[in-house]
Amino acid sequence: MKRYDLRHLKNDFEPRMKELLSSHPAHEIAIFLFEVGDFTPVQRSADLVKESGYELMNSLKFNEVDWTIVVKKS
Repeated sequence: MKRYDLRHLKNDFEPRMKELLSSHPAHEIAIFLFEVGDFTPVQRSADLVKESGYELMNSLKFNEVDWTIVVKKS
């Protein structure tokens, strides 16, 4: 299991997330943390996960501004 903190990238986390997904080992869980203002980044991240061939296992609000998703490649 590997955790990736993308909060410092603010709303521009998607390119880095895509890069990390492409290099993440298959069958290993990845946890991503990113910042949300409105909920648009949540849907965009879910779409990116699906497009990358991963399964979204969990998605939750971590605190007032941070979101966490847990993914795994089948």
